[in-house]
Amino acid sequence: MIEPMHTDGRQSDPTHSALKSAGAPASQGARPLIVVVGGGFGGLEAAKALGGTRADVVVIDRQNHHCFQPLLYQVATASLSPADVAWPIRGILGRWPNISVFMAEVTGIDLKRRCVRAGPIDVAYDQLVLATGATHSYFGHDDWAPFAPGLKRIEDATDIRRRLLLAFERAEIEDSPEARERLMTIVIVGGGPTGVEMAGAVHELVRVAMPLDFRRIDPRKARIVLVEAGNRLLPALPETLSAYTAATLERMGVEVRTGCTVMACDAMGVETNGGRIESATLVWAAGVVASPAACWLGVEGDRAGRVKVGPDLSVAGHPEIFVVGDTAAVVQDGNPVPGVAAAAKQMGHYVGAVIKARIAGKPAPGPFHYRHQGDLATIGRKAAVAKIGKLELTGFIGWLFWSVIHIYFLIGARNRFVVATTWLGDYLTFQRNARLITLDRSASAVRSEGTARAGAEPSGGAGLPGSEPVAEAPDGERLRSSV
Repeated sequence: MIEPMHTDGRQSDPTHSALKSAGAPASQGARPLIVVVGGGFGGLEAAKALGGTRADVVVIDRQNHHCFQPLLYQVATASLSPADVAWPIRGILGRWPNISVFMAEVTGIDLKRRCVRAGPIDVAYDQLVLATGATHSYFGHDDWAPFAPGLKRIEDATDIRRRLLLAFERAEIEDSPEARERLMTIVIVGGGPTGVEMAGAVHELVRVAMPLDFRRIDPRKARIVLVEAGNRLLPALPETLSAYTAATLERMGVEVRTGCTVMACDAMGVETNGGRIESATLVWAAGVVASPAACWLGVEGDRAGRVKVGPDLSVAGHPEIFVVGDTAAVVQDGNPVPGVAAAAKQMGHYVGAVIKARIAGKPAPGPFHYRHQGDLATIGRKAAVAKIGKLELTGFIGWLFWSVIHIYFLIGARNRFVVATTWLGDYLTFQRNARLITLDRSASAVRSEGTARAGAEPSGGAGLPGSEPVAEAPDGERLRSSV
């Protein structure tokens, strides 16, 4: 609803009425109010599609920024800085006067009153778009989270970077060979695109960028283990590309263990069905679970918690509510639509078109149809795999294609230029210039090395700031490297 004009000609915030009138549809005698929950790929596409329409749009997200998740692993491995892969949501949507942004955490939806509960406020809606994404899945073992962080948000990436770099700093002043070996062992759980890309990036960091930094240890002797429960890496790709990926990683020195199931994680390492691996740095890239949107709506979700939607991506019995991205369970030609960036963006754009047609009183577009544009995964320096239709690319050509595609999908010319020049600099100089250890002083739960060893005194590193392994759970894999 539009508030009266100020005496100086400025309009009041049209979303004030959204906060005041929860329970009364905003469309009664006024412009319709569209609420988009989530500032990820799907939510932003929906909001942008509604920019400039005769409707008021409110975007709600608990963060003030949109994160390009396919490149988070490069933040975690010190290739890029957080600002290179994230942009303020207000900056992205600010050119459309009919779009407002609320930074708040959604805790529920009141279907009867048609409002979204977001912290201390209730936001009324006429039509609602849920694009709340997914978070890490530990398959019923959430107690593993403090020891094996996933990679979903900027905070996760900087946390993993801190753990990884601290482990080598502690190894430099460690006298015990056994403790040093554990500190220099990195285990990555999950052989999908995130796990493969993380393994290749860690290899470049420890064996290409860091060797000249230390005197008492040789980072090139670090042990990198990639654990996958399935029988091959990158199961969404053809077997030829999976075999190429595994062979390339093994040539690089990465231990690839397929058919290896994680049984337990703790501060000292990981237990698998093939034996225990002592490690100070664990990274979880094994699975995701949808946000609690199904619980908010009071509907049954699929095995991953995703909301089952109709052909127009609306919820059964609630044509005014749409669900997109990782939150939606969409089946096409008998197969689920993958949880990739392209799918979320296409869903968001489609829902925006449906709502625009409703506002204009025009026929809605036909059922949603996902157009798969291909799958990509980089393995490391000059090596990647790509499947675009019938075309399969590997090696340097695949790596160039992967690089161009990811730069193209970044938001803003500044970020494209920075990332492109950073990658070129890293390629020519073999350096990683974002090797910063940012300590989390606010962590409420930390476990010391001595405690993890059941009372044993640490043999080194006791005086190093942040030498204790941080044991706080991460706040929350979206988007594999697919286009």
